[in-house]
Amino acid sequence: MIIKLVKRVAAVTALSAALYGTAFAQSAPIKMTLQTGVPSASIYFELMKNFGDRVDKMSNGRLKVDVLPDGAVVGAFGILDAVDKGVIDAGFAWTHYWSGKNSAAALFSNPASGSGVGLDQVSHMAWLKNGGGDQLYQRLFTEVLKTNIKPFMIQPMGPDPFGWFKKPINSIADMKPMKYRSPPGLTAEIFKEMGLTTVAMPGSEIVPAAQRGVIDAAEWIGPADDMILGFQNVFKHYYLQGLHQSTDVAELLINKTFWDKLPADLKVIVETAVSATIAETYTFNVYRNAVALEKLKKDHGVTVHDTPKEFFTAFQKATAVVYTRESEKNPFFKEVLDSQRKFAGIVVPYWTQINGLYYNIGATVVNNKKK
Repeated sequence: MIIKLVKRVAAVTALSAALYGTAFAQSAPIKMTLQTGVPSASIYFELMKNFGDRVDKMSNGRLKVDVLPDGAVVGAFGILDAVDKGVIDAGFAWTHYWSGKNSAAALFSNPASGSGVGLDQVSHMAWLKNGGGDQLYQRLFTEVLKTNIKPFMIQPMGPDPFGWFKKPINSIADMKPMKYRSPPGLTAEIFKEMGLTTVAMPGSEIVPAAQRGVIDAAEWIGPADDMILGFQNVFKHYYLQGLHQSTDVAELLINKTFWDKLPADLKVIVETAVSATIAETYTFNVYRNAVALEKLKKDHGVTVHDTPKEFFTAFQKATAVVYTRESEKNPFFKEVLDSQRKFAGIVVPYWTQINGLYYNIGATVVNNKKK
């Protein structure tokens, strides 16, 4: 009897193992189609490929992320609607691209001049993670834009340079006759307040537009990505300090119906991969942009300039005007800006003073090399 029982248990165990193994083997991986708003040559596309690889490995192949370049399914400015409607499962872009739907969107990804309160790239991310920013960010998509989207901030890639010019500029007056590619939304409004003419277009269209004479100057992201797109073949003057995007954070948008259907462990895996990408982006930016800037100067004859000081005062004044105007007519904009101001009041004095150490060390090294 005992022998029969042992045999029966063994048979059931073997059958269960076989059924489990068959079910696991036959269970098809979940596929997430993720279209980015950057070309496949972009270093930020590379980072999203790394994100997909992490998800694949951590999930043991249960969740596959198919990362596509700008234009594969929709244009960069169409990513929000495509994710919302489920045309694609996920998208990678910037929140300020949706400023036409609500001006507050720009305050999350690309607030001009540190939101006018001195937030830099790191302290802005601290606001998002620790100062109530993420709660407001989630509300932007659910309550304000009323989308079927689960958003994540994923790539802190700023600060962005002021941009590329075909000839040197020494003042705002020098720039007024030019057509300048700038980000859409409030940044464009701020430049307009300064008396400048701007044009918005995706990154992949900038160099062709410059070659055709549609624009005279442009900004994109940074030395590495700009060089990949061929900016140096059209422009030879590069101005580094840009107040328009002293903070620049790209986002991952996931269709909420798709997100809600994911098992709990796969959601945690995606969230963990997002955190890893945030960390990787910081280190990627420092090294890749530094290497690219040297190559631009040595191999492509690009002259690197400091942005004329006149722009700093004028831009900050214009930012104050535009942000005050938006706060008066958009309650959610005011709520977000007030949150940033409150957080900045606590963080900026400390963060600015402590980081003076690194600026002074770096400036000393650079100045000694010039001697």
